[in-house]
Amino acid sequence: MTVDQVVFLVGGTGSRLGALTAETPKPVLPVGGRPFLDYLLDEASRYGFARCLLLCGYRAESIQQAYDGRSVHGMGIETAIETEPAGTAGALARSADRLDDLFYLVNGDSLFDCNWLALVPAGRDGSDWTARMTLASGIAGDRYGRVEIDGEAVRAFTPAGQSTLPINAGIYLMKKSVLGAIGPGFVSLEREVLPVLAKQGRLQGRASEGPFIDIGLPDDFARAQTLVPQIVRRPAVFFDRDGVLNEDTGYVHRHDQFNWIAGAREAVRWANDHGYYTFVVTNQAGVAHGYYEEEHIRQLHDWMRVELAAAGAHIDGFEYCPFHPNGVVAQYCQDSHFRKPGPGMLKKLMGDWPVDAERSLMIGDRPTDLEAAAAAGVRGHFFTGGNLLSVLKALTST
Repeated sequence: MTVDQVVFLVGGTGSRLGALTAETPKPVLPVGGRPFLDYLLDEASRYGFARCLLLCGYRAESIQQAYDGRSVHGMGIETAIETEPAGTAGALARSADRLDDLFYLVNGDSLFDCNWLALVPAGRDGSDWTARMTLASGIAGDRYGRVEIDGEAVRAFTPAGQSTLPINAGIYLMKKSVLGAIGPGFVSLEREVLPVLAKQGRLQGRASEGPFIDIGLPDDFARAQTLVPQIVRRPAVFFDRDGVLNEDTGYVHRHDQFNWIAGAREAVRWANDHGYYTFVVTNQAGVAHGYYEEEHIRQLHDWMRVELAAAGAHIDGFEYCPFHPNGVVAQYCQDSHFRKPGPGMLKKLMGDWPVDAERSLMIGDRPTDLEAAAAAGVRGHFFTGGNLLSVLKALTST
């Protein structure tokens, strides 16, 4: 199951923030020196979405001017503007002609550190659902309403108050058929649509633990200034590809040549679920030697993304080096600091993403992998085989 579209609800007035939103929509208020929405777009781009749709309302033109037509890590951004306030349910219904049959829907005023793809049903899921929602566990306080679940079935929503039940984290995987549950004049997804789906047995939820922040109140907005940058500064696992994620049979460049190492997909999923960025850094001298072209690498990595997504996993960034000083293809016949043992690929990823290098690690099957890691200031581990998930768990438990 692959999902190409993510939709953000960014139309609210943010009235509880008072003067802060008098001229500026809440989702683009500055947090840690950046518009809050930028953090959310970075988060969305991690999951391989091709397209992002922003459902704008209050002061929509400012969001449209800043984001429409932009691309974030390869994810294209579009905007849809309400002509009059319609609420979360109305905004979604009015955008019916721009929604895929399956899409993610995300609140534009909160950030939850979790693996969005955990919402993808495991295996050949036969359950009849319309929407699946992410729930945040371990959230103290009495501000939020709570969600009762039985397994993955959402049973009911309870009023705000002190409780050990999880809260709605505002991240959903939805089928377009959800529009059939939005009646005429409906305004709120949370109050008018989701409870009905729960009663019908068509709403599922998955609880995760992690930092959560909603910037809707002044105190929380102030707290977000330091918490949000802390949340997104994560450690990373840098995986070599051939010999670590897949069997190294020599110049692998097609999916019919690709055999996953035992526990590889599970290792990526485990890293996703436990708050690590996940990257692939791979030397691909076969391009320089004329065995295949760069496009073959990109196609194989796209195939890997689909395979991983089916397991609820993702790679945040792929980097490859096609150069070799002894190559036969002129444009690739050169040395490069991107080619391991050079640290170029790792350093590029650490420049593109807010990586905590001290808590990061590189898993490779050659000495050059470990040399590249050391040169980038990252701990390296020599992989000699076995189950990659077991190896990763052991490395991250120390």
